[in-house]
Amino acid sequence: MKNTLTPRQKVACLFEGTGNYHHAGHLLDIALITLIMINVVAIIIESIPSVAQQYFDAFLILEIVSVAVFGIEYLVRVWSCVDKAKYVAIEGSNTKRRLKYLFSPLAVIDLIAILPSLLMFIVPLDLRFLRVLRLLRVFKLTRYSRAMQLLSRAFVSEGSSLFAAFFIMAVVLILASCGIYLIEHDVQPDKFGSIPAAMWWAMATLTTVGYGDVVPITPLGKFFGGVITLLSMGMIAIPTGLLASSFSEQVRKRRQLFEDAVHEQIHGDTLNDGSLNKAQRSHLEELRCKLGLNKLEANKAIKTQLNEHNSKLFCRNCGKRP
Repeated sequence: MKNTLTPRQKVACLFEGTGNYHHAGHLLDIALITLIMINVVAIIIESIPSVAQQYFDAFLILEIVSVAVFGIEYLVRVWSCVDKAKYVAIEGSNTKRRLKYLFSPLAVIDLIAILPSLLMFIVPLDLRFLRVLRLLRVFKLTRYSRAMQLLSRAFVSEGSSLFAAFFIMAVVLILASCGIYLIEHDVQPDKFGSIPAAMWWAMATLTTVGYGDVVPITPLGKFFGGVITLLSMGMIAIPTGLLASSFSEQVRKRRQLFEDAVHEQIHGDTLNDGSLNKAQRSHLEELRCKLGLNKLEANKAIKTQLNEHNSKLFCRNCGKRP
């Protein structure tokens, strides 16, 4: 069948890595990831004054090229987003779809990646904080990292529970600050002279960091600090446990989604000699990459489904079709 995709649809497929553009999209992702990592390393090294001065021209050329590439990528993504599966379903004009995309987290990250550099070129000042903000470019890796996507989904799915846990921690933080202030402020007015000043000790204690720069010295203060330390161990475990269980659940859902797709391909279509054809394997490989599963677990799911399907088609005794 002749390919009737428009140029914009082809670009959308390239960025999504779907269909015939799976391998090309994968290569594009690798190229962009490489450029992002080069930028992050360069920005870190550039913070060394002697190196920044010696290789000023090289850093400037790299920055101009990077901003140009990321800027073109951003504009092309905005242009082609209307043909992505996620936005095609949105009713309304292409302008509405593009506005929806512009305010999506990934689009905001793409804009942040180029905005500090653009401001540096426009504003005739050497704004150091804008140079540091270029490190936010590392968040572009979220688009290509399946692990980061799983973590963000875990945060979203457990948002209400995490909010409740952090609210309780905030209450305990205030109570701990007030308690240590009442106990220690007369003995150490320079360190516990106010409740806000005592919050530094409470934060370090509740997070079990314990910097040791501010510590209680009275017996009652030490006892109170011990109680807060023991309490903090359970407090920190709450959000950690929520995120761990949610992350595990997201991984399970992705595996289940792939197994369902394998089951649909095997039981929904006619197999050739009890095996998947090239088109089916290509579709499953594309889905595997999209879900971020490794080949071992994907092949295991395919083999399991094939064995289950073939066991129903062939006689267990003679090995022939009934």
